[in-house]
Amino acid sequence: MSTTNERERGVVPADDIDDAVLEGLRGFVKAEVVPRQQALSSTGRHRRYEESGLLRPVVLDAMREVRQASSRAGYYTMLAPKSVGGSGLGFSALFRIWEFIFKECGADLWLGYESIGHWIKGPSHLLAGASEVVRQEALPSLLDGSKTLCFAMSEPDAGSDVWRMRTRARQVDGGWRISGTKQWISNGPYAEWAFVFAVTDADALTQRRGGISAFFVPTAAMGFNVDSIIELFGHPGGDEAIISLNDVFVPDSHVLGEIGSGLGLAMSGVSSGRLYNSGRSVGLAQWALDKTIAYAEERETFGKPIIENQAISFPLADAAMEIHAARLIGLDCARLLDSGHDARYEVSMAKTYATEMAVRVIDRAMQVHGGMGFTNEVALAEAWQQVRRICVADGSSEILRRQMVKELRHRGRSGG
Repeated sequence: MSTTNERERGVVPADDIDDAVLEGLRGFVKAEVVPRQQALSSTGRHRRYEESGLLRPVVLDAMREVRQASSRAGYYTMLAPKSVGGSGLGFSALFRIWEFIFKECGADLWLGYESIGHWIKGPSHLLAGASEVVRQEALPSLLDGSKTLCFAMSEPDAGSDVWRMRTRARQVDGGWRISGTKQWISNGPYAEWAFVFAVTDADALTQRRGGISAFFVPTAAMGFNVDSIIELFGHPGGDEAIISLNDVFVPDSHVLGEIGSGLGLAMSGVSSGRLYNSGRSVGLAQWALDKTIAYAEERETFGKPIIENQAISFPLADAAMEIHAARLIGLDCARLLDSGHDARYEVSMAKTYATEMAVRVIDRAMQVHGGMGFTNEVALAEAWQQVRRICVADGSSEILRRQMVKELRHRGRSGG
């Protein structure tokens, strides 16, 4: 357990976070999140959405209120870079904070996820090189949590293979005109601004040496449309969207970085996203295991608690070992990133192992709960759906294994 005194003595890395801060975050969740979640509980889990598939206004209001309360308390922007007004905490803090949030909130206290600004939804490193015009336009309301972003890169034919991107931006007087379709855009139906990636040099794209640029686009711009909500696992609504841009005008002031450098800018957040999903998986798995142990201690069959049955208890011991291993891999990966290492190989391992581990652990938790494990009340099915999805998000397990093998082959050839 780290303390403030340990930080002063240099024991706690500057990029890590004190346990006292996490305790404060726990108090914030109890004071600001739980009452709002309880107020929404009468709507039921599957009544978050309107018939259109969009989140109901009362839900969006509650999410915004949590973000704003967290911003006032100093938690929301902890992971945002100092260059955009955040606290600038590093990868170790990122892993531990998200692990904590998902362990504390589980799958049922989902409003708690709004307590921390995610890099593609809140104030982001992608805005570090933004023009003063964009900074003045967007940063105040992103930092206070009143507005949000989305990251519009994936397309129907360009997911893992970004070189198949079809969205185009053509230069016109004073700016650019963007046309194309984006898919799997998280927070796309609700964001006020979008990071949009488009091809500006088709020849460079064909040769796989760039040609993609990044633009900061208001979602209220003429020609920017949310075409549909992508519904998953039988839910009647969702967070993912298909977005079309029809000749959307973006002024030169809204280009992010240099023209043609958009792919590098996008990839600069990959480690953050994959480490986030590692921490998320560890947190949800630990939440599920804690819930299951408590249930197995209480539930009796044939005159004794079911946890005394080795068929129940031994798989739970296995789950604890896997969670611990995933956590250590994630923390080691974060430490490498904080010390300036590239660590793409380690990030691939951390994300793949943690997400697949969480699927197994939560599936076992549902099995131990019996029929109750599938109910909305217990929320284990919701947790399973979350971690099953992120086995694909931010790089599928197959793509990440491919990257690992590439690195292994390189090390073999170089004798390292």
